[in-house]
Formats: sequence, C-alpha cells, structure tokens
Amino acid sequence: MGRVLELSGLEAGARLTTRSLLQSLAGGLIVSCQAPDIDPFRDPVSMARFAQAAERGGAIGIRVDSAADVTAVRQAVRLPVIGIQKRTQADGKVLITPSFEDARALVAAGAQIVAVECTVRAQRFGALNLVRRIQAELRVPVMADIATVEEAIAAEEAGVDLVASTMRGYTDDTAQCRIFEPAFIAALVARLRIPVLAEGRVDTPQQAAEALRAGAHSVIVGTAITRPEIITARFVSALSKGKKALAEVTVVGIDLGGTNTKAAILTPEGVLQSQSVVATPAKGRNALLAHLVEVARLKLNETRGAGVPAKAVGIATAGWVNPRSGQVIYATENLPEWTGTQLAQELEDALQVPVAVENDVNSLAIAEHRFGAGRGVDDFVCMTLGTGVGGGCYCGGHLLRGAHCLANAIGHIAIDRTGERCSCGLRGCLESYASAAALLRCAKDNYSSAEEVIQAARGGEGVARSALREYSEYLAIGIASIVNLLDPELFILAGGIAQENEVLLAHLDELLPRLIMASKIRRLRICASRLGNYGAVYGAGAVARDNLRSVVEAR
Repeated sequence: MGRVLELSGLEAGARLTTRSLLQSLAGGLIVSCQAPDIDPFRDPVSMARFAQAAERGGAIGIRVDSAADVTAVRQAVRLPVIGIQKRTQADGKVLITPSFEDARALVAAGAQIVAVECTVRAQRFGALNLVRRIQAELRVPVMADIATVEEAIAAEEAGVDLVASTMRGYTDDTAQCRIFEPAFIAALVARLRIPVLAEGRVDTPQQAAEALRAGAHSVIVGTAITRPEIITARFVSALSKGKKALAEVTVVGIDLGGTNTKAAILTPEGVLQSQSVVATPAKGRNALLAHLVEVARLKLNETRGAGVPAKAVGIATAGWVNPRSGQVIYATENLPEWTGTQLAQELEDALQVPVAVENDVNSLAIAEHRFGAGRGVDDFVCMTLGTGVGGGCYCGGHLLRGAHCLANAIGHIAIDRTGERCSCGLRGCLESYASAAALLRCAKDNYSSAEEVIQAARGGEGVARSALREYSEYLAIGIASIVNLLDPELFILAGGIAQENEVLLAHLDELLPRLIMASKIRRLRICASRLGNYGAVYGAGAVARDNLRSVVEAR
C-alpha cells in the first residue's frame, strides 16, 4: 500500500515509519472523538475518556479535533492519533485543517497523522499545496478527507498518504448521498494506490464490515459511538415513527418454505413482531392452502386483539409466481400440487383482506434492496442455500422477472448434465450440489445436519472442513456462471448454510477469481445476508404494503 519511493538515509527511515504506522491501522476501527461547542461533552477531558473507552473496546486509532484534544488523548491512550482542526472560512463554511499553522499545532500536540480536507472547495483554499508543505516541513503522514473519486485522485497526486470518505454527502455536489455507500469505497480502492479509509454515515457494525469487504483499509466511526445525544435521538425517533406507523398500516408477512413456514406481524418500516415458525405440511395443494389460512388468521387475530388490525397479507412462497395475478406458475415437488394454484384469490376469499404473493427468494431480494446489504445497490444477486437453492436478482435497480415470470431459477443451472437427479426432474442442477442434503452427502453422512457440518468445520474438524471445501467448489461453479451472465456488483448469500459460515465465504473468496472472467475488473463483493432467517418475511411484508398501495390507488 502507499506510494513506492526509493529513498535513502533519514528519508527512508521516515517512510518506513509511515508505512509501519499505516499498517498498524489495517483492518481495524478508528473512533472519532469529537463534539460541537454546544455538546455537554465538549471538553478535552471528555474526549480523552471517550478515547480510553474506545481503546478498551478494541479500537486501533483515534481521530480528534483541536490541538488541546490531541494533547489530552495522547496522555490517555497509546493508540495512534489522527489530528484535525475545524475552522470557519471567509465563505462562512467550515474547512478541516485549512492552514499550516493548524497542522503544526496538531503535530506539536502529538498527532501522528494530520487530516486535511481536499474537496474541490478546499482545493480552492489551497489544500493541495498545504498537503505538500505539511509533508515537507512537518514530516508526518497526511490523510485527505474527500467526497468524490476525482478529489481523491487529485489528493493522491498531491502526495497524501491515505484518503478517507469523510466528506461524502457533505458537499454541494454529493448532498444527495445520505447513506453509507460501500460501492463508493470500492470505487476509491479501484482507482487509488494508497489506503482508503471509510468514514461518514457508518451507523452499524454491519456497515463497518461491509466497508472492509469493499476494500477499505480501516473504518472510522464517530457519531454512532461518541455522540450520546444523537444516538438517543435516533432511538426516540425510531420508536415514535414505529408507533405511528404501526397504528396506520400493519401487515402480516408469511414465508412458505418446503420445510417450515415463518410468519410475523410487520410495521410499515419492516420491524418484525410476534415471529413464529411451524412445519409446512407435505400433503398437497389443499393442505397447503388450509395451512396458510390458519397461519394468516392467527396473525390477523393478534393484530385485531392489539387494536391495530392488519390491512394486508404478503405471502412469500417457494415456486415461481405471477405477482400480478398471484398465481403459482410452477413449483417443484418440494411443494406437491402447488403448480397452478390461484394463491392470492384463494386466500383473499378466505381472509377478506388484500393478499399479495411473490416467490420466496424474490421476496428476500426485495427485502435486501430495501432494508439489507442490497440497499443502494442497483445490480446484485441474492441466493438462498437451504432445503433448496433459490435466487433473486436486481438488474439496473429493478427486480428481474423474465418474460414468463420464471427468471432467477438459479438452483437449476446445470453444472453436471449426467449428475444427480434434481427435484425439478432434470439432472446435474446446482441445487443437487448446493443444498443442505448435498452438504451432508459431501460429509459422507458423518453428521446429522448441515448445521452440524458447519459448526464442526468452524471448529477445525478435518472431515467437515473437507466436506465444506467440496461443497464450496460446486457452489462456486454455479455462482461464476451467474456472475459471468449478469455482472452483479454484490452477491448476497442467505439461508441456513450461509449463516455464520465464514469458512464458506473464505472458500468462495479464494475460488471465484479463478472461475470468473475478468475478475479483477469486476471487483465482485460477496457477503452473508444480515436479515437472518426472516428475510423473506421482511420482503413479504414489503410486497403486501406495495400491493395495498396499488389497491388503494386503483380505487
């Protein structure tokens, strides 16, 4: 990482020190301990205490504002300190470390890295020349706070040692960016030779992990950790909105799977309440319909008893669905006699509320797009690994359905035309090699469940690790085919086999570059779903609300 320079003597020693310092920050969390003047914690002593707490929690660096805070923090912790100084300029707006005097004061106080804003506006105030002077005279690494790829490139050319996405969403030309964007981090990493730090709007541990997956050298988090007033306000706002929304539009989401049926009451923002899971009957169409009516009625009665009756039901079902008519177009023998069922009409007649129906993995993809890892991503694939293998794909920001609503049959991509017989009647389908039963087969039936194999592999058992490796090789072939066809930015794995299975993700990270054309250009990211076992229920609730909105508008 960083610029490669041929130096000698004192200069070589300085460069090695810089390189060692930047390496110490790799892969970790830097906590930004700052507070505005009106904040109750606005004093160096409080910032030092925040820094101590961050160090105890495992942070690998601290970012602070002002020489006084740098002095206090350096006395309190042993961690590297990134120093900044915010100053209001002649145009009435703040800049980060706009002068050499500010930088010199920060270094004198003990800052090992100085952060300088290098946005287009800051460049007009001389930021790039300031970078060169700091390095020449103060001999410390300089970090550029930027908002765009172009600004980062200009800063790199000026000689900065690392860049941070701090200003993304806070400049006039990026004001529309209001959520954390892993794709922006990936774009920076693709264009720069120096380390990229993710900072700004990183609100959750999941987003921090996504930043590292996108290629970030490390992650800086401030408000979400060190601003109690704002953290409290977020909780209060969420509770207030949740109560109001629940009173206005409550829906029921149901995920009908080949093994189990999951259900929940959902608020308009997708907050789950009263989750439940029951076994799915395997007795044919009429038994499945009666089962769904019973599950839905129980949830509807719960909402009525709470005084907030649900206004719609969403069904996520295995099989391919026409979402306009609510008919199951085709289903494998995992759900016998399900093909052709007019599911929406049957349930509406029985329940007397609007019912929307969607394929289960399409529902999961919808949930990922609105609430999960796919939020803000236009091109991604969601794959479930469980009893069967299913898929949902977003292309250009829209859910892919196909001419006959039969798209995304990911589990039925052929990887061995003479291979295992699949539930669809064909041979060699990916589902036959990437389902839970397939994992057990790879383990030579030494374990009673796929979950047992995964846990054993995590614990280092040789048989289990070999089985998971073999399973990963088959899965990678299927994923590579999908990536070569659709060119997604992100691949999300869901279902029981994908949950808490870092061994699987590691295998795929190793295998996929060998199977995907132009893998370095694509910079594909692969991750596990953050929505857990109720992801398709989230999506069913979203589909129910969308359908209800359409019904109301049609009237």
